[in-house]
Amino acid sequence: MPNRLAHETSPYLLQHADNPVDWWPWSADAFEEAKRRGVPVLLSVGYSSCHWCHVMAHESFEDDTTAALVNEHFVAVKVDREERPDVDAVYMEAVQAATGHGGWPMTVFLTPDAEPFYFGTYFPPEARHGSPSFTQVLQGVRDAWGERRGEVTEVAGKISADLAARELTYGGTEVPSAEELGQALLGLVREYDATYGGFGGAPKFPPSMVIEFLLRHHARTGAEGALQMATDTCERMARGGIYDQLGGGFARYSVDREFTVPHFEKMLYDNALLCRAYAHLWRSTGSEFARRTALETADFMVRELRTNEGGFASALDADSEDPVSGEHVEGAYYVWTPAQLTEVLGEEDGQLAARCFGVTEEGTFEEGASVLQLPQSDEVFDAERIDGIRRRLAAARAERPAPGRDDKVVAAWNGLAIAALAETGAYFGRQDLVDAAVAAGDLLVRLHMDPQARLSRTSKDGRVGRNAGVLEDYADVAEGFLALASVTGEGVWLEFAGFLLDHVLDRFVDAESGALYDTAVDAEQLIRRPQDPTDNAAPSGWTAAAGALLSYAAQTGSEPHRTAAERALGVVKALGPRVPRFIGNGLAVAEALLDGPREIAVVGEVGGRLHHTALTGTAPGAVVAAGPEGSGELPLLADRLRIEDQDTAYVCRHFVCDAPVTDPDRLGQIVGGTTA
Repeated sequence: MPNRLAHETSPYLLQHADNPVDWWPWSADAFEEAKRRGVPVLLSVGYSSCHWCHVMAHESFEDDTTAALVNEHFVAVKVDREERPDVDAVYMEAVQAATGHGGWPMTVFLTPDAEPFYFGTYFPPEARHGSPSFTQVLQGVRDAWGERRGEVTEVAGKISADLAARELTYGGTEVPSAEELGQALLGLVREYDATYGGFGGAPKFPPSMVIEFLLRHHARTGAEGALQMATDTCERMARGGIYDQLGGGFARYSVDREFTVPHFEKMLYDNALLCRAYAHLWRSTGSEFARRTALETADFMVRELRTNEGGFASALDADSEDPVSGEHVEGAYYVWTPAQLTEVLGEEDGQLAARCFGVTEEGTFEEGASVLQLPQSDEVFDAERIDGIRRRLAAARAERPAPGRDDKVVAAWNGLAIAALAETGAYFGRQDLVDAAVAAGDLLVRLHMDPQARLSRTSKDGRVGRNAGVLEDYADVAEGFLALASVTGEGVWLEFAGFLLDHVLDRFVDAESGALYDTAVDAEQLIRRPQDPTDNAAPSGWTAAAGALLSYAAQTGSEPHRTAAERALGVVKALGPRVPRFIGNGLAVAEALLDGPREIAVVGEVGGRLHHTALTGTAPGAVVAAGPEGSGELPLLADRLRIEDQDTAYVCRHFVCDAPVTDPDRLGQIVGGTTA
């Protein structure tokens, strides 16, 4: 008999709808039920493409004996962290403070007042490696609650009070200077892996936001070291196993330092951010390798993640059915043995493919299988022949059982995808990618925005979820809409971005300090109002909002938006020199602020050569408005005239405008980005 999750929109919650555990979604009713019964709450947080979430579900939540113990002594609440990032953030902070680490699945026990008192992540079915079994944990918490309830609730109250009292001291509202950004670059140099690219050791995550900072820093200062770190990291990733050499797109992270063996889940946000990073790398260097990677990643998103409604699904699972064993295992869809290559390609091409893609008898993954890579080689391969091999292998792989897809549409991640697809399409003459970005924008306006322009976080199958948008939703969707305005010349996207950013100013900004909160002032009150300026897998809502506010101010001349952006960047002044890896997006926004950002008005053909030159300029965070003479679509075009019946560009920076230009080459020199 299905439990209470059967009518949810989250694919992750729906995966648990037939568990024998009597799950509740996060709701006031669940906590009222815990109060009525006098039992604690078991909070389990995960997400659809999380490998160990599936493992714990199979081992414990699908087990009748374990479920009976849970149902008798707890109210069980299941949360999709991608639908409720606020709930996840608050309790993850508690888990990390108590245990020194975190991760998913997250397992937390709460009082009926939602105060946490016992913490963990994955618990195995039997005790091992010093970790108690899940059953032992359940029994221990049950006994403590039954025998020492006063002590437990006292501890829970103290933990909650400590969390609520935490103040984020971030150095005031003074904007970061060139000196702090230079210090951040030096910090990144110290953590850079000169052998394999990227930063830090294993596991190694794609540093999308840091790459954007490095490209912008090079554009502003000419620092070759910054460009070299970005270029080398991008090449190592796209040659590595973290990149799908057959279908395009990036996996979540590499389990090793070398970018060889991925954690195979493919997330929308990673691919949107990396698509844009590679497109911007092309913009800086003209690299054909970067162009191909950006386009293949864009094509992956449209082909594999686009939903019937025109939005983009959240993720593809890491696991899929092994065609030989029939078991669900990680990476089964993606890995190859030499024998499998030969079976598809024949002896000669099979051996060629093994050399080209680094497939060995020993294997780079598990049980003699290898993840396809493009290792550097002295052998020169025939590009046309390798492309044919790629197509044949992709066709054969398509016959394998495919990984599951998390079909929910997350507003923030769709905003990132809109920006990436709009720009990539514009740079490379791919109108189909721009059209896909516009369709996703239409879906967000039509389904996720209410008449007051308040955002809902998610939808699925055209049905909007019940959870309110958080700061990253407003910021990233505004960023996507601003990109659409620049690419299409349609003022309605700028208008929609303004509606969303007005909510940021009214509901997410602390009026006294200029700091930002992850949830709105009128959102559900948790034990702490979450607030985090550092990047995680995606840009922090705080610095994403600062970037969107800055761009909107440049497009419109709005002083309140620029002031809010500057005040928000005080956190980058404080954290940039200390932890640059974790505030890359804020550093990138700060680069735009230092450069102006430049305002480029193109009076003439949308999509014409002058407009294209403006879009592909490297000046950090430059905003572009394009449209015919007399257009009222975008404020930057007001009162601008074409000169000598030619398309004309006007470039302004720090309230000073250059003479108008009609020559694309001259415009390219102006907006190339490098300044003395």
